Amino acid sequence: MLKRFAPLVPLALVGLLTACAGQVTRPQTTAAVHVPQPVEYVTEEEEQLPDFIEAKPYELPPLADNILAHGLSLVGTRYRMGGTSVNTGFDCSGFVGFLYKEEAGMKLPRSTRELINLDAPLVSRSELEPGDVIFFNNRGRGRVSHAGIYLGDDQFIHSSSSRSGGVRVDSLDDSYWNRSYMEAKRVLALAPEQSVQASNDQNR
Repeated sequence: MLKRFAPLVPLALVGLLTACAGQVTRPQTTAAVHVPQPVEYVTEEEEQLPDFIEAKPYELPPLADNILAHGLSLVGTRYRMGGTSVNTGFDCSGFVGFLYKEEAGMKLPRSTRELINLDAPLVSRSELEPGDVIFFNNRGRGRVSHAGIYLGDDQFIHSSSSRSGGVRVDSLDDSYWNRSYMEAKRVLALAPEQSVQASNDQNR
């Protein structure tokens, strides 16, 4: 009986091995897992932050535009020592005082020595804004002797002298004025609130 089934044993083994070989083990594939990105939550305070970052420390008031426009309309007005009006002519402080009174309703000190002591914010030369009052020592005596109003782009307007034609525009880059420059003050910071409001209403 054993001999009878003996030829079938190798065949059975071959079949078994073939069956095992057919069951190929497939590599396990890992499904792609989507990892969500962290969500950045912005608070209401943070949304408002850029407004503060972009805020400018000094906004040029419309009063400055009015002062400069009026001043430029007076270019060529004669120089006169002690003069404070278009009819008589201007000296340097008379010219500055006239414009600030007419356009900003401000009564400034009459002389440059009093004007430079005005309790207004001191401004560095690199931070000058149109409308700032600038002071010079152009007589070599170590004290203020001249004043003008800054226009922008290193230009200023002033009542210079009889010899140079009275009210005129000059450059701070000019060697004479560059050498005699002293300091500047933001006098418009002292403008009365009603003058600022009236100017804002006028320019709307």
